[in-house]
Amino acid sequence: MSVDPLDARILELFAAEPRVGVLEASRRLGVARGTVQARLDRLQRDGVVRGWGPDIDTTAIGYPVTAFATLQIEQGSGHTTVAAALARIPEVLEVHTITGAEDLWCRIVARSNADLQRVIDQVVIVRGIQRASTVIALAEQIPHRVLPLVEAATKN
Repeated sequence: MSVDPLDARILELFAAEPRVGVLEASRRLGVARGTVQARLDRLQRDGVVRGWGPDIDTTAIGYPVTAFATLQIEQGSGHTTVAAALARIPEVLEVHTITGAEDLWCRIVARSNADLQRVIDQVVIVRGIQRASTVIALAEQIPHRVLPLVEAATKN
C-alpha cells in the first residue's frame, strides 16, 4: 500500500485534530467530502490507520516513570506465550521480539521508581523469562511519531 500527498495531508490533519470531522476536513483540504471519506476508509481497511482512539499521556494519568526492559526467554518457551503473560500486566505498554542477545523489548511505565521495582518483579516472575535488563528513561526527546515517515513515503 502506498500513500500519496493527499493521503498524507488527510493523515496529518486527523493526527493533529482527530475530532475534526470529515465535512470540516474536506473544507480545509479543498476536496470533496466523499473523497476524504473514501480515502479514510481505504487507509483504515488497508491497515495504514490502526485506530482513532485518544493519544493518552501516561504522566497525566499518574505514571510518570518510563523504562525499557530487554528480556531473555528460555529456549522453547515461545515468544507468544511470554508476550501473552506480559500483556496481563497493565504497566507493560509494548512488547517487541528483537534480534541480538535478548529476545524481547518492553516499554514499561510506573508511578515512581519504587513502583517500577514492583512492575519489574511482576515481569521477571513470568514463566519463561530467564533474565531482564532495565533502563529508566530520563526525558522524552522525540515522542512516538509517524507523520514524517508518511511524508517521506509519498516521495518514493
